[in-house]
Parts: sequence; structure tokens; C-alpha cells
Amino acid sequence: MFHQPDLFAAPEKLAQPVAAPRAFDLPALIERIADVSPRPRYTFMVLNLIARAAGRTGSAGPYVQEEGRQVPVRDWLCDALVPMAQRDARRIAIVRQVKRDLERDGLLPADNIAAERVIESEVRERVRRSGRCNVSRAVSDLVRAGLLRRHYQGYRVDHPNRGAQREAVYTLSDDARRALGAG
Repeated sequence: MFHQPDLFAAPEKLAQPVAAPRAFDLPALIERIADVSPRPRYTFMVLNLIARAAGRTGSAGPYVQEEGRQVPVRDWLCDALVPMAQRDARRIAIVRQVKRDLERDGLLPADNIAAERVIESEVRERVRRSGRCNVSRAVSDLVRAGLLRRHYQGYRVDHPNRGAQREAVYTLSDDARRALGAG
């Protein structure tokens, strides 16, 4: 005898309740960052610092108030991440290179304390230059992940492109704000 299936019966799979979509929480945020960034830990640190600087408004920049002065947000991020570079072997190499460069150019003071200050100042400047590039790459990863929007504000008008004395402004997405508990 031939058996024909009932076309109106609900299949076994559809009869089970469908799981609710997972809420966008901190583990989901970290997973999204890991999907787009080659350095997810660093990128997460940058996002977390931006969230702290943004506070309740959800936007950080173009300047952050630090010790009574206005600091561009990228420089503030670089300075906040300097302790990560203190342990880096590359920093030791930068110190050696700076000392050699200053000695070669005759710019190193004879006084040891003054020389250390000049060396430290130049090292900080080089680390900041490098750090600005690293922060920009991390921010680009966060923009690609949909966790952050970036625009530039300054001299004449707000603009999506940098230049003409404009500084970066970073705005957290609603998902990122919820996951980080910001705002």
C-alpha cells in the first residue's frame, strides 16, 4: 500500500520553539571585535577608553579635558595606552635609537638629568606618533565592526575627512554602549 505524507502537518523541527536571538552583551561585543580586528585585545582597550571618555553623551572628542587642558582625543588615547608600551622591547630600542640620534646631532646635554629629560621627551613624541597610527587602525576596525562612528570636527565645518585643522570625534553605537554599560 502506498503512503502519502500529510502536507499540512508541522514538521518536527518547526514544532519546537525558536530560541530568542542572543542579546548583544560584552561577550558578543568581544566576538565581533575578534572577527574584524587582527589585534582584538588592543582594539577592545581603545573602545573601552573611548567609552569612558564619551561618558553619557556617547561621543568622545574632538578634545578630552586632562589636568585643566584640552588634549586631542587621539593623543589622549595614545597617552592612556603608553603603559602598555613601557614593557615593550621596542620601547627600549627606541630609547637607544633616540640617544644615538641626539648624540650624533650634538643635541644631547652634558648634564645627565637634562639629557634624560630630553631623551624621555623625544621618546614620548615618537611613541605618540606611532600610537596615533595604532589608535587609528583600531578605530578603523571598530568602525568596520559597526561599534563606532568617526567624523572630524574643527577649523571650518564638521567633515567626514580629516585635514584643515580638524580633529577626530568618536561616537559609540547603541550596541556598544549597552554592552559596555556606558551611558
